Amino acid sequence: MNAPAKHEADRLHEMQLLSGNHAVAWGVCLAAPDVAPVYPITPQTPILEKLIAFQAEGAFQAELVTPESEHSAMAACIAAAAAGARVFTATSSQGLMLMHELLHYAAGARMPIVMFNVNRTPAAPWGFWPDQIDSLSQRDTGWVQLYSESPQDSLDTVIQAFRVAEAAELPVMVSHDAFYVSHAVEPVHLPQPEAVRSFLPRTARSFTLDPARGQSLGAPIGQVDWNRTRRDLERAMGGVEALVNEAGALWGNITGRTGGALDLYRTDGAELVFVTMGSMAGTAREAVDRLRADGVAAGLLRVRLFRPLPAEALRAALAGVDCAIVLDRNHAPGTGGVLHQELRAALFDAVSPPRLHGCLAGVGGVNVPVERLTALARDLAGARPAPNPLWLE
Repeated sequence: MNAPAKHEADRLHEMQLLSGNHAVAWGVCLAAPDVAPVYPITPQTPILEKLIAFQAEGAFQAELVTPESEHSAMAACIAAAAAGARVFTATSSQGLMLMHELLHYAAGARMPIVMFNVNRTPAAPWGFWPDQIDSLSQRDTGWVQLYSESPQDSLDTVIQAFRVAEAAELPVMVSHDAFYVSHAVEPVHLPQPEAVRSFLPRTARSFTLDPARGQSLGAPIGQVDWNRTRRDLERAMGGVEALVNEAGALWGNITGRTGGALDLYRTDGAELVFVTMGSMAGTAREAVDRLRADGVAAGLLRVRLFRPLPAEALRAALAGVDCAIVLDRNHAPGTGGVLHQELRAALFDAVSPPRLHGCLAGVGGVNVPVERLTALARDLAGARPAPNPLWLE
C-alpha cells in the first residue's frame, strides 16, 4: 500500500468490521495496482466508492479511471496491462455481460488483469439478488475463476489473485455473492502492507508492448498460429491449480489462513458430502456440524477454483464417498446447475463415483436455511439421483 493516511494506517493489522465489498477494496489497496478502470454497478459500487475514498486520503495511488461503460472499462484494463501495468477492475451482472467480447480478448492477449465480480441475477426480469450465473456464463472466455465465501475470504483471495494472474499471465476473476457477502459486515483481519508487498513482487512479463521487440497485440494471424495460441493458453491454464495452491500455502505462512483450489471440511470418513461454491458453504458447514452431531457422517467440499476445474482433485476428494449433493446457486436453462454438470463430467470415468444429486439451491438469492439442508441430506442419503435437478423451495 502506498503511504496510507495516518488514521487509516493506525487501523491496519487489526480486526475490523467490514462488508465484503469494503474488504475487497482493502485487499486491492494493499495489492497496489497501477491502474484501476471501474464503472459502478449495483451491488459492486461500494468497492469503487471505497477505492475513491482511499485515493482521496492518499492511501491508493493507482490511476483510477471511471469510463462511460463496463465495456470501456475492460478496454482500458487491456491497454494498461499491455503497457505493463498491474491492473484491477470490478463489476457485476449486466456489467460483466457487457464486457463479454473483451473478456475473450484479455485472455487471448494473456493480460494478467484481476477483476472482482459481485454475483448478481441477470435480467430479465430485473433483480439485484445473489446468483452465480453471471460469472459462470463467462466460463469459456479463458479467465481463471475463483469464488470466495466471506469478507475475509474475499480480501485474501483478491490479493492471491494478483500473484496467480501475474505468474500465469492470465486474467483472474474473483466472485462473491451479492448482499450475503458484498454488504454483510463481519470481522476481517487486515494483513501488514509489508507482508503483501513481499507476497506480490513485481515480475517481468512476456506479453507487453515494447518498441524494442517490435511485438504487436491482437494482430491478424493465420490459422496455424491462432491454433498455437489456444494450445499455449491451455498450457497456461494447466498450471493454474498449482499456482492457486502455492499462493494459498504462502499466504497461510503469512497470515495463518490457507486456501487452495478446494476447501474441505470434515470430509475424512464422510459418507455424504455437500459440494458448493460461495456463501452457500457457510450454511452447508453448519448443516454438516448438525448432521455429525446426530451421527450422520457428513462433510463439505467447497470449490474455490472453478476455472480451470480441478478435476483430479475433485475425484480424489470424493473417492469413497457414497453420496454427494451439489448445491448450485445458479440455473443454466435446459441443463440445471452448472457446478453439477461440471462435476458429473469430472467424475464420468471415476472408479465407484458417488451418487451425485444436483440441487438448484438459492437461485435468485432465495434463502436456504440450515434445516432445509439437513432434511435434504436425510432425504437423499439413500436415494438414486433424479434425471432432472431438484429445485429447493
